[in-house]
Amino acid sequence: MNPLTLSLVLMMMILGTLLVMTSSHWFMIWVGFEMNMLAIIPLLTKEHNPRSAEAATKYFLTQATASMLLLVAAIINLLYSGHWTATKLINPIASTFMTMALTMKLGLSPFHLWVPEVTQGIPLVSGLILLTWQKLAPLSVLYMIMPSTNTNLLMIMSLMSIAIGGWGGLNQTQLRKIMAYSSIAHMGWMISILTYNPTMTLLNLYLYIPMTATTFMLLMMNLTTTMNSLSLVSNKSPLITIIILTMMLSLGGLPPLTGFLPKWLIVQEMMKNNSILLPTIMTLLALLSLYFYTRVMYTTSLTMFPTTNNMKAKWQFQNTQKTAHLSPMIIISTLILPLSPIMTILD
Repeated sequence: MNPLTLSLVLMMMILGTLLVMTSSHWFMIWVGFEMNMLAIIPLLTKEHNPRSAEAATKYFLTQATASMLLLVAAIINLLYSGHWTATKLINPIASTFMTMALTMKLGLSPFHLWVPEVTQGIPLVSGLILLTWQKLAPLSVLYMIMPSTNTNLLMIMSLMSIAIGGWGGLNQTQLRKIMAYSSIAHMGWMISILTYNPTMTLLNLYLYIPMTATTFMLLMMNLTTTMNSLSLVSNKSPLITIIILTMMLSLGGLPPLTGFLPKWLIVQEMMKNNSILLPTIMTLLALLSLYFYTRVMYTTSLTMFPTTNNMKAKWQFQNTQKTAHLSPMIIISTLILPLSPIMTILD
């Protein structure tokens, strides 16, 4: 892609997200979402092949439907309240439509089917943007309208997302799909605590973004998209493989890694609010995600995938780039748990 075109696309994408995050007018929020959606589509189709075109089409149709629902909800609220203010969502029908629109943009269950398909069909760089930056705008609007949302609907969606995020990744060998299902599960954890303590949602987001970004960067540096290629990387560069697998275990929430911290604090906060059954179910469902991450670790480091081209395995995955610039992100993504006493101040 032409550097000037890429700069314009990135600038429009960033401006669209910032417009959504700083607006209190429903029409401007809708405009920001549209700017963001139209800007990221060229990034999704950066590689000119049928798979990326299919992924971009699926993303466009899903996001356009969500934008339509958002605008319908804003118009219904306008008819009942007489204003476009985003913080005053007083009509329950408008609130339900708005929740459905935002969860569709986030990829929460039952509107999750586009997330693994789109992530699998696009380059790793675009997948990184899709699973990190594109979550900021919908989450900021949900954070803003949280007092007006249907709590039961959000809780059902969050439980379904945690379950789907775990079950969906069990039989996957494509790392991009595994990261997509991990994103669905993490979004479920964020939304589940939104009604109890919105600050915990932000904390989870602050930790999810560097963990996901670091994992994608390591995969990009090693040109790794499947468990088979990851096992070949382990033969050439065991240290890089260990770091990637540690990052994945952190995403799964294995103590004492960083990913365990937000889950621990969320369960603790729910139990403070006399909710025992819900965090118990969420914890049991989280074991599914941890299981398929452990499965990835086992199949890539303790087994050898059959290959018919051994000479290719010796040179294709040579790592010519250094990982020194990723060291701070790796530390944040794996070793931040000792700072948990500081994090509890956010309660």
